Amino acid sequence: MEKFIINGGNELHGSVKLQGSKNSILPILAASAVTGKVSVLHNCPKLSDVDAALKILRHIGCKTQRHGHTVIVDSTNADGFEIPENLMREMRSSIIFLGALLARFGRARVSAPGGCEIGIRPIDLHLSALGSMGAEITETGGILECECRGFLSGRQIALNFPSVGATENIILAAIGARGETVITNAAREPEIIDLADYLTKCGASVV
Repeated sequence: MEKFIINGGNELHGSVKLQGSKNSILPILAASAVTGKVSVLHNCPKLSDVDAALKILRHIGCKTQRHGHTVIVDSTNADGFEIPENLMREMRSSIIFLGALLARFGRARVSAPGGCEIGIRPIDLHLSALGSMGAEITETGGILECECRGFLSGRQIALNFPSVGATENIILAAIGARGETVITNAAREPEIIDLADYLTKCGASVV
């Protein structure tokens, strides 16, 4: 069995540069597609999931640049509401783009996580919440077709448990909805706070 042996009694010194949180940057990147403007994100970690999110953004028509740990996303001319299965499969949390696409375009076509049938997967919590906001959702062979007639509507949404992904998707969808959305039993992880801070700086009211 592997083990660490630590001999104490020595003074610790030095410095460590911490990279940004993956759990925070992924929903923020999804949110950047909603703004229709240019977002400059500093201290963005260099990880495969971040690269996958940038591929999705470029696929839907965003322009992206990376300069070291700074990422620039220009979603001004984004016009794509469909994310192919091969891109959805590259990162587990790609489903967070569902709420963003609905907020920006009023429709979305994505594969379910893993490209499989939904069944009793936790994504049901996401879909029921988005459905209550006015999204019409159908699923065939692992492909989700989501569309709203007109605008999404703000709602009182009570989550059965504080799901981080569902909370993020609801917040993202609510940005494009008419009226106020109130989430009861919402997740309160640091990444939720970071997403709310980003959206507040973009002009949204998230409290």
